[in-house]
Amino acid sequence: MTINLIGTGNVAWHLANQLAKIPTCTLQQIAGRSPEKEGDFKSFAGEIVTINALQPATITIIAVSDDVIENVSTLIPYQDTLVVHTSGSITIEAIAQNRKGVFYPLQSFSKNDTIDFTNIPMCIEATTQEDLEILQQLAMLFSTKVYHIDSHQRKQAHLAAVFVNNFTNHCYTIAQELCDTHQIPFELLHALVGKTAQKAIDHSPSEVQTGPAKRNDTKVINEHLNMLQQEDHKSIYQTLTASIIAHYGKEL
Repeated sequence: MTINLIGTGNVAWHLANQLAKIPTCTLQQIAGRSPEKEGDFKSFAGEIVTINALQPATITIIAVSDDVIENVSTLIPYQDTLVVHTSGSITIEAIAQNRKGVFYPLQSFSKNDTIDFTNIPMCIEATTQEDLEILQQLAMLFSTKVYHIDSHQRKQAHLAAVFVNNFTNHCYTIAQELCDTHQIPFELLHALVGKTAQKAIDHSPSEVQTGPAKRNDTKVINEHLNMLQQEDHKSIYQTLTASIIAHYGKEL
């Protein structure tokens, strides 16, 4: 199986790194628009090229920002080979080629992270059964968890991922700022961060909710609001508190 990869960002880097370890895959060419990043990819692929110099491969993977996927696909100089993108929020129809698909690893990627793809969900989609089987073969070389997810389902999964990852991480950021302001080591919360995440995996999250909002403890809630100095932090606290109270059928 030959692979072309378009992109030099975090997702592209981790895909290239993994593909280089798979004996049955040949990372034929990599194309990107950031020459300063291309050096990081030279050990992974046979050739670093511009998009218009790409030669047909079994699969061409577009791993670029969501807003340029459609335009990038129009620049690929061949039509009748399988082209896929890696986005959670963009539909399969964004790809201009006749044979199109999606190869979406549902994970947050930072370049310096060590990524074990074995347990990362690989969400795949294609317009034909034949191409879906090709993507299935590739996905199984990455992970033991492969899901056939259509564009609507994938967008919903991406939305859910924003809540469990991006929004949660922003709450961690606020917590660290509160700790730093009052000279409290953030590591005091490390065990709680790990425990909360593990409980959400082991149980239904709604079954393990705790805290003053779950108890409708207005005294503690009002004390916390008075302690918060930044208005955006207060707004987030109030919004999440109201949501938790509403979810569990209570009123302030």
